[in-house]
Amino acid sequence: MKKDFLSIHDLTPYEFHDLLDLSEEVKAHPEEYRKALKHQVLAMIFEKPSLRTRMTFEVGMMELGGKAIYLSPNEIQIGKRETVEDVAHNLERWVDGIMYRSFAHTDAVRMAQAAKIPVINALSDKSHPCQGMADIFTLQEHKGGLSRLKLTYVGDGNNVCHSLMLAAAKAGTKMGVATPKGYEPDPEYVRFALEDGKDTGFTLQITNDPREAAAGADAIYTDVWASMGQEAEKEARARIFAPYQVNAALMAAANPGAIFMHCLPAHRGEEVSAEVFESPASVVFDQAENRLHAQKAVMLRLMGKKEK
Repeated sequence: MKKDFLSIHDLTPYEFHDLLDLSEEVKAHPEEYRKALKHQVLAMIFEKPSLRTRMTFEVGMMELGGKAIYLSPNEIQIGKRETVEDVAHNLERWVDGIMYRSFAHTDAVRMAQAAKIPVINALSDKSHPCQGMADIFTLQEHKGGLSRLKLTYVGDGNNVCHSLMLAAAKAGTKMGVATPKGYEPDPEYVRFALEDGKDTGFTLQITNDPREAAAGADAIYTDVWASMGQEAEKEARARIFAPYQVNAALMAAANPGAIFMHCLPAHRGEEVSAEVFESPASVVFDQAENRLHAQKAVMLRLMGKKEK
């Protein structure tokens, strides 16, 4: 792999499938990797709080024999107390890798360009690649061959949507995206996905009709309507996105046996009905668990040896 993991778009087809295979391997045989990152230290920079990101990276480093150090927004104040580049140059003298959960994707890029050590994007405004890898791994676990499936995303065309499109493109999974008008995914990421999927059998359907996107789907995915930093838009978004709720009627438009996916945290009664969230079709906590395994695979490839 390249030095950093900022976007699924940056992976070669081999690297993408290698990460999926390694995620499966470390999940099945965690004991074989207990010392793989012995004496390695990961700095975890958080500009946004997170339950899943902090726990899965910290536990992942522990289970690989290393250590993770949490750095809160108040401790660093990137852009106020110090520049992104100065933070990178300090950390590269002390630790072996940087996990960065940032507001701006451009800051993650700047961190990676400045640091001599690997930088992992743990979420930015444009991309959520660790979530995307965990999601496509979860889809594969539950539904098998990715090239035979259709994954539908309903809601805001945000960072999660972008990374899902890129993962589906690399895997050859058909993808449907349904958003309200004006909330479609970034055209640049649509272009990236079409570029990545030109030889894999990937197709991309972008529509404003959730039932149209759900037709033929093997999985329906949604995310919160207002992400961190969009609190001022919450009421307006609730009105605009109300027709895009994933409920029993929308699930019925998908293929029989379709699964429900969500990156969490979820707001029952908003983007998803409680009935669907609590149903046997819901695999949301499998996705949450698989963040651990997918991120272990990323850390192993960036910070460890190529073999066990």
